[in-house]
Amino acid sequence: MFGFRSDGDRVKDLSPTRAIMPYIMPTRTESQVFFELVLDEERVMSTVERVRAATGLKVTLLHLVLCAAGRILAERPRLNRFVAGGRIYQRRGVWVSFSAKRDKSDAGAVVALKRQIPAGATVADVVKLTESVVGGARSGKKDQTDKELGLVLALPGPMVRLVVFLLRSLDRLGLMPRFMIDGDPMYASLFVANLGSIDMDAPFHHLYEWGNIPLFCAIGRARDGKVPFRFTFDERVEDGLYCLKAIELLREVLESGAGLVEQGPTRGP
Repeated sequence: MFGFRSDGDRVKDLSPTRAIMPYIMPTRTESQVFFELVLDEERVMSTVERVRAATGLKVTLLHLVLCAAGRILAERPRLNRFVAGGRIYQRRGVWVSFSAKRDKSDAGAVVALKRQIPAGATVADVVKLTESVVGGARSGKKDQTDKELGLVLALPGPMVRLVVFLLRSLDRLGLMPRFMIDGDPMYASLFVANLGSIDMDAPFHHLYEWGNIPLFCAIGRARDGKVPFRFTFDERVEDGLYCLKAIELLREVLESGAGLVEQGPTRGP
């Protein structure tokens, strides 16, 4: 039936102001707002070192961010919503997408990867979840999405446009096949790009019209002892204050390490 999706449930108890937003602001581009979070590099790296010592794993800042984001989105579920076909949906599960280079050369392709973060997942769980997909991406093997795109791109340009139009239409109607949503990194709760890992500054990244990601986090390289996090948020899903409180909670978790090694609340002492 129209409006019933495999990745979310329609939110019906919205205020009239919230419910009308997808109609008066139909695209993510015109609905995006921006937040910046600046963290203390010494505190963040101290957290990384403590978590490495506690787990015995090669934990990175990206692992901490993915773990913390999974916890926070579960605790603040109204941020884990998305807009499709003029309706607002509560996403089923917390899904995070992130970028990785196949190799660090200029010619190394950037790939987008996606994993579900289970409720209560620790950093050790996140490391295991991400290692498999990152290893597969860097092996050079084509995944299901690459194969599907290869088939579509083999068609003439007008046919490619028609296929994209039909898929967008199916998505608006809630009829997009589940296997396509599950395998597409653009259908997720959050996209994280750790540009600091390749010595780049962080931009305020745009949101994608394809898929339904409402929140993008770009992490930049440290400067003068500060690590910048720049967020782009689709304000149709929830108000900016709710989002800002979640972002401040991310600061608390990354600087204290609360709830990252053991299962427990993200609130620090």
